[in-house]
Amino acid sequence: MPTLADVVTLFDSWYPPATADSWDAVGLVAGEPEAEVRRVMFAVDPTLAVAEEAAEWGADLLVVHHPLFLKGVHSVAATTPKGRTLAALTKAGCALLTAHTNADQAVDGVSQAMADALGLTDQRPLVPAPVGMDKLTTYVPLADAESVRTALADAGAGHLGDYDSASFSTAGEGRFRPLPGARPAIGSVGEPEVVAETRIEVVLPRPRRAAVVTALLAAHPYEEPAYDVVELAPSGPPRPGATGTGRIGSVSPTTLREFAATVAAALPTSAHGVRVAGDPERPVRTVALCGGSGDFLLDRVVGSGADVYVTSDLRHHPAAEFLEKDGPALVDVAHWAAEWTWLPVAARKLASALGDTVETRVSTLVTDPWTFRV
Repeated sequence: MPTLADVVTLFDSWYPPATADSWDAVGLVAGEPEAEVRRVMFAVDPTLAVAEEAAEWGADLLVVHHPLFLKGVHSVAATTPKGRTLAALTKAGCALLTAHTNADQAVDGVSQAMADALGLTDQRPLVPAPVGMDKLTTYVPLADAESVRTALADAGAGHLGDYDSASFSTAGEGRFRPLPGARPAIGSVGEPEVVAETRIEVVLPRPRRAAVVTALLAAHPYEEPAYDVVELAPSGPPRPGATGTGRIGSVSPTTLREFAATVAAALPTSAHGVRVAGDPERPVRTVALCGGSGDFLLDRVVGSGADVYVTSDLRHHPAAEFLEKDGPALVDVAHWAAEWTWLPVAARKLASALGDTVETRVSTLVTDPWTFRV
């Protein structure tokens, strides 16, 4: 049976906390890492109603997109809304995990899930995330060099553009003397040893650092292998990849009116509905989008070649000024509805990783703050 720590490790590998915005608050909010997890529920917002649903279902973990504690608080007493939510979860023995801006940019994250729901093909990030690179150097006995190179490559090191398994090696001598208590793979305790070794150097994406180091330690024959990891300075423009802010892609040729109807049908129903700015008969082929509040990307969208931009929480003046630039049409959808599309994706990823040891559930409670229109 997986533990809470096991589940958190999976989520951290899919949606690394280090990629969250500096102002954000993500990760494990409440729960014992050693506790077993059998049932996991997913929701956009950690409201009291969602917490009560998780408790009634018997969830061991509630995974939410929006943080419960984004700003500092001085009390979690049940006399406050946040305190009541936390109390309901704690009483039921249900942990709480948040994946917010770290899930927005990620592969299988919020914007990609929304793009998939709207049928976008040939997807790419609207703003690709720069990928920091590291260089790892280690020293391996000649006989074990190839197996270590293979382990490093399998963990994601040495992948450069259209090439993989890239590394550089030089020959040398390793010198050491095992002390009492050591269990040397080569040599004897108390005796100086000289070993013909290979110095292996590989580059790797910084998010793969932990996985590559883990693979090195598992494959290296020494109980105390020597290695170092150096962060490389950026060289050239950021390399586009699957990670980044927003998404842009293609749909079958349609009109703005027809595309807006597709959006309305693809997203969960809410009182907000789908608001559209633009000529209803405007041709639509290229779509840009951002799950959640996306008016900070308006300037980037103007030069993207998109026919329409789909996002949430567009404000009057920025939207009006944007339309005067002869940019794409605008489609404004409910914040909650757009981000809800990620929940089934995250639930499927967890179920695929853990099999039938964990049961998942996606909450269908509408937590959008707007409840009706007149």
